[in-house]
Parts: sequence; structure tokens; C-alpha cells
Amino acid sequence: MLAAKHHRRPITLGRKIWYNHLMQAILDQLNPSQREAVISTENPLIIFAGAGTGKTRVITYRIAYLLQKGVSPWQILAVTFTNKAADVMRMRVNALAPGVGKSVWVSTFHSFGARFLREEAASLKLMPGFLIYDSTDQKKIIAECITELNLDEKKFKLSRVADAISRAKDDLLDAASYAIHALTADDPQRQAIAAIYSLYQQKLDQAGALDFGDLLMLPVAALRDNAALREKYQERFRYLLVDEYQDTNHAQYMLAKYLSGKHKNICVVGDDDQSIYSWRGADIRNILEFERDYPGCKMVKLEQNYRSTPEVLAAAHQVVKNNLQRVNKTIWTENVAGEAPVFMENNNEQEEANSIVREIERLRREKNLRLSDFAVFYRTNAQSRVLEDALRRNGTPYTIVGTVRFYERAEVKDILAYLRLVHNPNDNISFKRVVNTPRRGVGKSSLEIIENFALLKGVSLFAALEAMNELSLSNSARKGLLEFKKFIEDMRLRRETLSIKEMAARVISGTGYVAELEEEDTAESKSRIENINELMSAIDEFESRSPDKSVGGYLTQVVLVSDLDSWNNENDSVTLMTLHLAKGLEFETVFITGLEEGLFPIGEAAFAPGELEEERRLMYVGMTRAKKTLYLSWAAERRVNGKSRWNVPSRFVEEAGWDGGNDRCGGRLQANNLSGGDEPRSFLRNAYAGRNKLHVRIPEPMMETDEGAFPLGCRVNHPKFGPGKVFEKSGSGDDLKLVIVFDEGGWKKVIAKYANLQII
Repeated sequence: MLAAKHHRRPITLGRKIWYNHLMQAILDQLNPSQREAVISTENPLIIFAGAGTGKTRVITYRIAYLLQKGVSPWQILAVTFTNKAADVMRMRVNALAPGVGKSVWVSTFHSFGARFLREEAASLKLMPGFLIYDSTDQKKIIAECITELNLDEKKFKLSRVADAISRAKDDLLDAASYAIHALTADDPQRQAIAAIYSLYQQKLDQAGALDFGDLLMLPVAALRDNAALREKYQERFRYLLVDEYQDTNHAQYMLAKYLSGKHKNICVVGDDDQSIYSWRGADIRNILEFERDYPGCKMVKLEQNYRSTPEVLAAAHQVVKNNLQRVNKTIWTENVAGEAPVFMENNNEQEEANSIVREIERLRREKNLRLSDFAVFYRTNAQSRVLEDALRRNGTPYTIVGTVRFYERAEVKDILAYLRLVHNPNDNISFKRVVNTPRRGVGKSSLEIIENFALLKGVSLFAALEAMNELSLSNSARKGLLEFKKFIEDMRLRRETLSIKEMAARVISGTGYVAELEEEDTAESKSRIENINELMSAIDEFESRSPDKSVGGYLTQVVLVSDLDSWNNENDSVTLMTLHLAKGLEFETVFITGLEEGLFPIGEAAFAPGELEEERRLMYVGMTRAKKTLYLSWAAERRVNGKSRWNVPSRFVEEAGWDGGNDRCGGRLQANNLSGGDEPRSFLRNAYAGRNKLHVRIPEPMMETDEGAFPLGCRVNHPKFGPGKVFEKSGSGDDLKLVIVFDEGGWKKVIAKYANLQII
């Protein structure tokens, strides 16, 4: 025994010495602010991490530091907002702390909620095999509810109702609570939505299913109401790290509060200047009021940027500093100086798209860049069409992020629906999707008979098949339903012995799904077969890397995949995406397009202070994705909903440093013909330090024909409201009406004859 003890002691000391060296090596790789954030492990800590300041490095090094101090990996929980970010964190932690790092629980909020509910399903009286419905499934159930409640489909849009229910759950309002609020508000529309919410929840419960909102609301309710469960998880997770804290909603805020309630070792990382998701429930007050919520907390600011040039950062700061609701911080960099942002003024959206494509090709040729070094951002998805057309005409490969995801493709959803039904036969959504896919003689009228019977008996559609003899079905429908029922039941008997891949293969072969596509023998059917083959590869990858190899585990992973999780920039193609999807990414060269008042900032947001500040933060996010080159682009004319609309440049353009080209009222600077031929002309001008990217000329003053005395874009001064720009106009002569956007904020519609305006 003595020999054994003596033998272990040198190993322990040696390991301690090695750990000390490793810990010091970790800290040596950090700047002073990062180091302070890493070693401040006890009590609440808020880290304001500006764009490109290495927040992921701080989080992962902090976890590694805790592990080297002797904290058990299962006592650490780190949550973020995308699976891709969680995967990166997990990989880096394991690289810093080999062996133990992989045991740290790193996940998204929703993945944490799903795992929590599966582990605690019995105590929470949840069906162990519960399914998670995505937004498409959610809208299908809502459509059923609207029909059953005899409501007008035109007055209750699916997306609006779905959003109302999701926001209610984010605010921790169940159906009963929402109904009480609706009655108190005396709002008939809201009361109708409350009725939909109540029936919707009944249908979820009957199907043994949850939606995204439940993945947060139910764990919060469980921790709030169950003291033993709360104690269990507070002891389990003594250290909590929350990434992108500025994007947390009320449910996420409360989840973090309950988990950290005992030990108070909560570290939140975020940037108030990058809070851009209020429309989906995020509350910027969570980060701005952290010190109030956690008295005595420590604050660390990460202000050294490692991504962008000084010029890009200066322009981005010039924009965001105009917000009042922000923590003061200064982002700086030691990166070498680069080019100032380039401002592009175009006649219309076609010219804008063509100019961007030409610039991409020029930069790729002159600077030897890859297409994957370029990203084009826009405010709304509809703006991508003209950009796609220009890229296709030029033969330039591109990838759109945020369109139909792989798991949203019809053939993929069909195969997954079979797996979902095998996993949970109460899933009516999946039943209706595949009961006649491939075709087996079960038409719309047969399905209605089954639905009415199931509704009358209070059972699922699949359970209703047990009483098929009681139903007035055609012989062909009865035969098809019997085959379908037998297939699902046989699969359920085998589900414990088959792998997920084997089950999917049986679905494909047993239903004749691919055989039917092969018979079609079209380009589309071949593409669909390729997608099914890709699904099999995805399942194979899941089974090889995931510790949870159950069907339920796989189906949960699939439904939680986001747009960004399914995208990679390894392919050499230009990336197109909305600004909201761009957060967390970086590119060598970035184009921000559609910078026009009314489009960005969008619509009424331009006149609501809170919404305008979020639009400005969105602009800041887009600008700080650029590592070296940033283009800011707009069009004087753009077709919206089939109608031409004249535009003035977004206020963000001027805030970023554009001097208006020193043009006269109504005039626009344009570049000389870029190619020497008949290509559209556009203005590319570097407004910093007086340097021009291209030779520019000032055109002749605009002729006052039908434009009258106040051309669109003209700057004017109002005796009461001060200086502003003419944004819209209608009428003529004495009836000429102008919409003016004023520099001090807000807008007014005036009659020119009586407004006493002066052109400035």
C-alpha cells in the first residue's frame, strides 16, 4: 500500500506542474483585457466584447482555465445561439483541454432545453418520445385551428399568429395566461388569437409534441416551480457562460437566472451595439441592466479588434455612435491601414447589381482573391433576385444563405416524416404528409373521413386506423391504408434493433419512394434522389459522431439546425445573405446594398427611435463583417412591388462618412463609363482623405421640368423643423406635396406652397 501511494505522488505533482505550465501558456496568448476576463472566474461577470475582439477565444480559454483549476467539466455550462458556434467552441475547448474538454456541456439555448426536457421527461410528465415541431409544422396546426374555430383566414395570417404564440412563450405566457391578458386588454383580435393558442396547445399535447417556444418555457417553469429540480441543476452547473447575451429574450434571461441563482458564477458575453433581434423577442435591456440584476458584478471591455482595418472600424463607429441606448466603448486595432470604404451610387437596382459583379471580378483578378472572400448583404430577401440575375449572366458562382434549407426540401421532409411517425405515431402532421406519399390510393375525401372520426373519438389519425372497418372508405383507400399501417407497425417493432440509417433505408425501399422517382426519370427527380442520398450521408455522419444514436436524438438535431448551421464557405462562390444572418461571420470584402431611406432603415423604423437604433446596429454589424474592403451601395430608383420608387441615400451612408459628393441640389455624381462601352454608369467614390477610386465628374444641374422646384433628394430647410431631405413628392403646381425626412428625426408631409421651404 505504501509503495502504491509513493508511486502515485510523483505523477500527481508532475501533472500539477504540467497543468501550471499549460495554464500560463493559455494566459500568455491573451491581451490584458482578455486575460482579466478569463481569470475572473468567481461571482458575476459581464464582458462587453466589441466586433472582432476575440470573444469566442475568451469563452473557450475561460472554460479551459476553469478545467485547469480543477473544476469538473460537468459543472460548466456554456450556451450560445447557433449550433455552428457551439461546435466551434466545443472543438476549441477540447483542443485546449484534451480529454476533459469534450465533457463540457456546450450547446444552444434550445438544444439545452431539449436535452433538459428529455432527461426530466418523467418528472415533468412529458411523453419520452416527444417530437419537436418546426415553424412549418407549427403553421399547419395553426391553419387547422383557424378552420376549426371558423375564423377568417384573411384576418388571421399564419405567420402573424405563429409569431404571436412564439412571442407569448418567449415571455413565459402559456395559453391560459395569454387569454387573461387578452381579456384585460379588451382586444377582440388578441382574444381570437388566444382561442387559437389554446386549441393549438391542445393539439400539441395530443400529438406528444413541443414547439421551439416550449424548449425554453417548460424548463424555466420546471426550475421555477420545482425546488428540488432547481437545486439539482444549480449544483450541477456551478459555472454558467452565456454568449451573445444581448440577443437573449425573457425566457432565456430567466433560464440563466435560475441556473446561476445559487453560486452566482455567471459570465455573460455580448455587445449592445450588435443587438439586432428584437423582432424575435430579444431584449437589449438584459445586457444594459446586467449590473442591476447582479449587484457587485465585474465588467470587462474587449476593445481591441483583430478582424478589420482601421478605416472600416472608423466608419462603423461613426454610424453606431449616433445611438443613445448603448454602453460607451472604443474599438481600436493594430491592424495595418487599408482602403477607406467605397461609396457606390447607382441609377437603379440593375446597375447596382452589375456594378457589384464587375467590382468582384476586378478585385478577384487584381488581388488574386477567391470568390468565397466576397459577401453581398441586403436588408430583405427580395433584394437577392436582381443580384442573382447579374451573377448568373456573368457566370459567377454564388451561394444564398437563408433560402430553402436542406431539411426543408420536400423529399427530405418526407423521409423524416416516416421516421417521426415510427418514433411517435401520434404525430398527425407527419401522418398527413406521408399517408399517400408515395401514392397509395388515399385521397382527400378519405383523409377527411379519418380526420373527422379521429376528432370525434379524440384520438390520433394513426390510432383511428384501428377502427378502419367503421369508416366508409373505398376499397383502394382501405387497401392502401392497411399497407401503410402494417409498414409503420412493423418499423416500430424493429426500431430498437435497427440503426437510424437502416430505418431510413427501409423507408426508402419499403415504400418505393425512390423507385417512383426513378420512374419519372427527369432532371428534377434525379436531383431529389441526390438529396435523399445526401440525407443518408447526413444520418451516417450523425451516427458516427453523436453519443445519442437514437431516432429521437437525430430528429431533435435536425429540427434545431439553423440557416447558418447548414452553410459553409468552403465552396468557391460569392455569398449572398440578409444582414441579420451575417452576424458572427467575416469576409475579406463586403458589399452592403440597398442603402436607401425606407429600405434600410426599413419602412416605419426610420421614424421610431427604438427601431431606428436597431436598424443602425444592424448596419454596424454588416460593416464590421469586412476585414479589408467595404462597399456601401444604393440606387436612386428601385422597383418595389412592381412600381418604380425614387430614393434618397440612407442616413447611414452620410453617418459612415459620405459627403454627398458635393453635388448641387438634386444632382448626382456619376463615374465616367466604367468599361468604355454602353455599360450602365455608377458612382464609386472614396470619401475619406479626398481620394477618388474612380475619376468622377459633376453633371449639369437638373433641369426643372416636371420635377419642379424641389427635386427628390433635394436638401431643404423648414422654419420650424430645420434641415431635411425631400423623400417623396406628389401632385404639381399649387398642389405639390412633399414628404421630408428631417435631420433631427421624424418626417412631415407638407404642401410646398405653404411650407415656406428654402433649398440649401
